[in-house]
Amino acid sequence: MAIAVSALALTACQATNPENVISIDRAQGAEGNIASLTQVIANNPNDAEAYNVRGSAYGRAGEFQDALKDFNTAIRLNPNFYQAYANRALIYRGMGDLAAASNDYNKALQINPRYDVAYIGRGNMYREAGQANNAFNDYNRAINLDTTDPRAYNNRGLIYQKRGQHKQAIEDFSKSISLSPSAPLPYNNRGLSYLALGDQENAFTDINKALQLDKNIAEAWVNQGLIYEQRGETGKARNAYARAAQLDPKYQPAKDGLARVRG
Repeated sequence: MAIAVSALALTACQATNPENVISIDRAQGAEGNIASLTQVIANNPNDAEAYNVRGSAYGRAGEFQDALKDFNTAIRLNPNFYQAYANRALIYRGMGDLAAASNDYNKALQINPRYDVAYIGRGNMYREAGQANNAFNDYNRAINLDTTDPRAYNNRGLIYQKRGQHKQAIEDFSKSISLSPSAPLPYNNRGLSYLALGDQENAFTDINKALQLDKNIAEAWVNQGLIYEQRGETGKARNAYARAAQLDPKYQPAKDGLARVRG
């Protein structure tokens, strides 16, 4: 058990970059969709919502400057467009301008204090900055507003997990899974908390489920390797660690696991 617990902080899935959190279908970042949205704007040049949607599509495509221009226009056309402020905050986060992102989240919440998406986005920003308590408070606010966004529960669960409060973490990961059963990361994260509590069977089931949903999660392969290693199944552990290292050659837990089983 010592191996798994010591690796816990390293193998939880922490992804919260803008590509993961802009709430718009990924397909809308495709060139064809941006072209169709551009035609909508050409026909309705004063439609703030159209600029907001195209800005989100640009954000999905990684074209942050174009996204900023569209969100700026949306806000100019509708100064109370709190969704556009929150979306622009995501772009600022992606560009590393946390001060501007914070200002936009605060503005969105000033306009609409019940906007759960802004609490979650600001919470993610706080968590990435190492301000876990502020992040925890924002996730709580979103959850108290009866959010149906699974990220609020998954990300609060990560904070519980880091604090060693694994029963609470499992509850949050389970809620996140119930809201989005096809998302792999909460399964991996819940598996880690099961592992920390000594429930290897449920941990193994969850980690394998995460890999069934997405075979490209290096962290989940390492976690699977940890369990195989605990079981004394060295060959299977080696294969899992090797797969993680193939996916992410710089991922230290994968390299450490390979070193142990080779030794």
